[in-house]
Amino acid sequence: MKTSQEITTELKKFYGSATLYKHWLGLRYTEGIQYLAQEANCYWLLDAIASHQTKQFLLNPKLREFQIWHLQVQENSGVLICEWDTNQEVLRQEIEYTDFPLNHIKLYLVEKVLMLPNEY
Repeated sequence: MKTSQEITTELKKFYGSATLYKHWLGLRYTEGIQYLAQEANCYWLLDAIASHQTKQFLLNPKLREFQIWHLQVQENSGVLICEWDTNQEVLRQEIEYTDFPLNHIKLYLVEKVLMLPNEY
């Protein structure tokens, strides 16, 4: 597995995406997200975000088109947070254990496509 610094450096190289991958829960995601999931062994993160895309959750019109997701990790536990705008938290999920290699990752979900911020 690559170091957190190597992964962070590589993630900065993704801009846009020529290919979209399909998650089994219907979400689509970019090449940058595919790289992250593969190198950080975090397909569970895609599962977690996709699992929150329920009809009830998406009743909020602000969440249908754009969501900001943060994963914050400290000492092998984490918290997954969804915001509809910067600092406008709408969901928080505690993660008891994770081996996610980065301290923090920010992702965008734009019209059902999960992407890195620099791919937006």
